[in-house]
Amino acid sequence: MTRLIAQLHQDEAGFIVSAELVLVATICVLGMLVGLAELALNINNELEDVGSAFQSLQQSYCVSGFDGHKGYKSGSSFNDGCDFCAGQNDIW
Repeated sequence: MTRLIAQLHQDEAGFIVSAELVLVATICVLGMLVGLAELALNINNELEDVGSAFQSLQQSYCVSGFDGHKGYKSGSSFNDGCDFCAGQNDIW
């Protein structure tokens, strides 16, 4: 049993492989963090574009009145005012 422990203690064949795996794993994790940060930034930019697109929709409507044979219908309208912090690049 002591001989087996001594052989395992002197065996360094797997040391280089584990050091390389740690290096490769570290590089992969750092690359993944940079990629995820860039992905989060681009998702925020796209969501801001979607919000700006919804803001620029025409929300007012107008129905003109009409009249005909012994009947009439009065018109109706609605106009949406500007909202607070509704600028082009506001993401509040």
